[in-house]
Amino acid sequence: MAYKNCNDVDFELVYKCFNEGFSDYIVKLHLPLEAFRKRFFGCEGNELKNSFIAVEENGPVGLVFGGIKDYQGIKTMRCGALCIIPDYRGKGIADELFYLHKERAISEGCSQMMLETIVGNDRAMNFYKKHGYEKVYDLTYFQLSDLSILKDLDKKYDIRPIDFNELEESRELMGDVHINWQNDFPYIERSEGQHNYGAFDGDKLIGVLSINEFGRVNMIWVDRKHRGKGIATSLLSNAAERLNLTKLGASFPNNYALYGFYKKMGFEKEKIEQYEMYLPL
Repeated sequence: MAYKNCNDVDFELVYKCFNEGFSDYIVKLHLPLEAFRKRFFGCEGNELKNSFIAVEENGPVGLVFGGIKDYQGIKTMRCGALCIIPDYRGKGIADELFYLHKERAISEGCSQMMLETIVGNDRAMNFYKKHGYEKVYDLTYFQLSDLSILKDLDKKYDIRPIDFNELEESRELMGDVHINWQNDFPYIERSEGQHNYGAFDGDKLIGVLSINEFGRVNMIWVDRKHRGKGIATSLLSNAAERLNLTKLGASFPNNYALYGFYKKMGFEKEKIEQYEMYLPL
């Protein structure tokens, strides 16, 4: 068995291993090659130099993806994927890949490691706990299929498209609110088909929405002083009308204000849930 940096192998080998390793996963992840590259080595933030693959004579048998960034002020290594093809599980390959992943994080000066895992994937949960990870946040998913509640809204707020720089400026106004990796600003900046909107009181930005062309809400925020006035709903209504959306979806970690908002709006909680897990270094 050879363990190699993903920079040192053909990318199609990485793609093949990913598809075979996740062939029996709870959520179907198969993507065309270029779509796979754009997602996992684009907006997801993984880098080939921070990723490793296990290979034997017959081909690849396992891999781990890694992405590094300053995540809410802490240099963090995220595990973007860890998989072993079914016939090779239980042979210690995942342990070896994890050690390489952790060593890379330490050598790059990271202060913590993190990942997301689906609730119900007990094998993965037990593996990560064995290696020191602890669950810190719950990631909840919501969906709204009936957008008629948005159409009759009195649009009394100044809502208009904003560029990414204007969206990013709102981060300081949000304080220490936790934003999960796949909704964070770098993810939004790298994503295709993303649309950003701002709600203004005069020239003052009091609310933002970042949403993709399919109705997935990455970020919605309203200044505390202006909450309860329908601004968040107006942002969604404006986007739904501009983008001709037929449904909305959202995910977020442990945020009761957002939970209450989506429930009040009629969003339904989806069956899928995730845990955000962390390992201090």
